[in-house]
Amino acid sequence: MVRMSTDPRTLAPPAPAPEDAGHPRRWAILGLLVVSLIVTVLDNTVLNVALKTLADPVEGLGASQSDLAWMINSYTLVFAGLLFVCGVLGDRIGRKRMLVVGMVAFGLASLGSAFAQNPDQLIAGRALMGAGAAAMGPATLSLLRAVFSEREFPKALGIWSGAVGIGGALGPIVGGALLEEFWWGSVFLINVPIVALGLVAILWLVPESKGRQGRPDLVGMALSVVALVLITYGVIEAGDSGSWAGVEVWGTIAAGVAGLAGFVRWELRTPHASLDPRLFLDRRFASASALIALIFFAMLGLFFFMTFYIQLVRGLTPLQTGLMFLSFGAGMIVFSPLSSMFVKRFGTRAVGLAGLTLVGGVFLAIAQVGLDTPLWLIVVLMFLQSAGMANLMPPAMNVMMQSVPREQAGVASALSNTLRQVGGALGVAVLGTVMAQAYQSRIAEVAPELPEAARASLTATYGAVTEGAVPPEAAESLLAAANVAFVDAMHTTAYVSAAVALLGMIVVGRYFSGRPSRDDDGARAGADVSAVPAGERQAKMVR
Repeated sequence: MVRMSTDPRTLAPPAPAPEDAGHPRRWAILGLLVVSLIVTVLDNTVLNVALKTLADPVEGLGASQSDLAWMINSYTLVFAGLLFVCGVLGDRIGRKRMLVVGMVAFGLASLGSAFAQNPDQLIAGRALMGAGAAAMGPATLSLLRAVFSEREFPKALGIWSGAVGIGGALGPIVGGALLEEFWWGSVFLINVPIVALGLVAILWLVPESKGRQGRPDLVGMALSVVALVLITYGVIEAGDSGSWAGVEVWGTIAAGVAGLAGFVRWELRTPHASLDPRLFLDRRFASASALIALIFFAMLGLFFFMTFYIQLVRGLTPLQTGLMFLSFGAGMIVFSPLSSMFVKRFGTRAVGLAGLTLVGGVFLAIAQVGLDTPLWLIVVLMFLQSAGMANLMPPAMNVMMQSVPREQAGVASALSNTLRQVGGALGVAVLGTVMAQAYQSRIAEVAPELPEAARASLTATYGAVTEGAVPPEAAESLLAAANVAFVDAMHTTAYVSAAVALLGMIVVGRYFSGRPSRDDDGARAGADVSAVPAGERQAKMVR
């Protein structure tokens, strides 16, 4: 019989039995954790609609194309690099404590970013925001597992996953509305009161939760930071330059991979490992990890460029663009909470294949989108895309979270977030390179007289026209040709994304379980992996 702590402020291992009801305030706590997550996701998408304003020397900061890229990349680099370490630290020093620290850092960084006087200050503020988000992300998911029973955790995870879609959809809407009424700094300043109210509620309502104690794995954590930062930087550099040939790209990635190999070697040898690499011998854990990375690779890589299609090619305002993306959030809200019910009825394999069929089908449909495609059809495609995503992410993340002991929930949460972030960065970089090369090739055919720098991207071409580098009489025809070249390049990128979705279908079909049954420990919803002795669990993974 497992005895739980009688102190309502502390939830510590051992884990409650699957039949336990969980924390009495668990649904209110879920609401707070969802708000915390939405803030970080919302702010990341808010920036996309503000980029054009930030580049304006009068209304914004006069940011260059490189400055704009690093306003996004500084957040991504720090976030991805610190996610794993923050998850490990949260398990040791307290997940609530890490959440509070992250929110304070995020709120202060948002305040500083709102009043930045130049691009460098905003880039630094965005980096600090990334550090705060890295502390918050793993803490929200590991606290979720601590306060919910194994039976209710999949449903709570579906709601938590839906928050990602909500934040992603609200970001462009909130950003567009603020930019129409206020100055660009308002897109960051809005975070401050939300964070302040959230901090008060978290300190009052959310219990502390800790995992495994003991000697910290300082070497392992340092190696993980170095490896993730180097790999992410190399990928970002490839996306910015549109080429993988430079030594700054492949050399940095190679050094990061070497650091990752050193991390694995160290974790296998040290008795105080932050992460047991043998987890990846469990085919369900490994396949869920691969699926998370693949899906965010395809989705973020393509949808990043859909923003340019909607705003530049179709001429919509930031607010109108945000409203277009609202359907994506709606699909996540509707289907994420239902995903656990679908899995229980049909099994993870069937649900995963259905979700990937939707995702891949949307990519193929986007490959048919033209200059005059009805906008309502784009809205429908975004809704279908999110419906597919909503039935992929919660089951995959649930497999990862239940593959580790409850006291290491922060590590599993950090790992799933890291895979999402690195997979998304890879998608933007790889698919960005595909799109850039396709666009450059097409625009060179229709406008050979255009300077090479103006042929680098659609935004560069529009910028050349705006700055008067093109004769006024040729501007209209050049922009029309650039739009055609961009749509052609978008089609190529969509086909590559569909191929990635097909690869995900192979992974799901080969490694995910079918319809759950009582005798299938690996597929049974609510299986308490932490209750299995470590030696037995390791033996199962090796088998």
